[in-house]
Amino acid sequence: MSHYVTEPCIKCKYTDCVAVCPVDCFHEGANMLVIDEDECIDCGACVDECPVTAIFPEEDLPEKWQDYIEINREYAAKWPLINETKDALATADEFKDVTDKKDQIDPAPGEGS
Repeated sequence: MSHYVTEPCIKCKYTDCVAVCPVDCFHEGANMLVIDEDECIDCGACVDECPVTAIFPEEDLPEKWQDYIEINREYAAKWPLINETKDALATADEFKDVTDKKDQIDPAPGEGS
């Protein structure tokens, strides 16, 4: 099993989750994070750290966000590893409560750490 980052992360990219992760499973895109399911040890430490409730274990993943399993798989293979916290995006406060923003995923990689 793994955990997956979902829609609330888009255009926010808080990295509190990265700070508590005991393994290197987070990858950084331009405007969100994803989890490499092969590296995730399913510890759940990241779930409570996410200020926008964007991370779920597979068994608790809301039906409306099932496609984020594939999104995490695809981008974890393309985006650089992030294992240090960074400031949230400047758009975080504006977009933290916005819904239906999957079409705003930026496929560009982040800087990583």
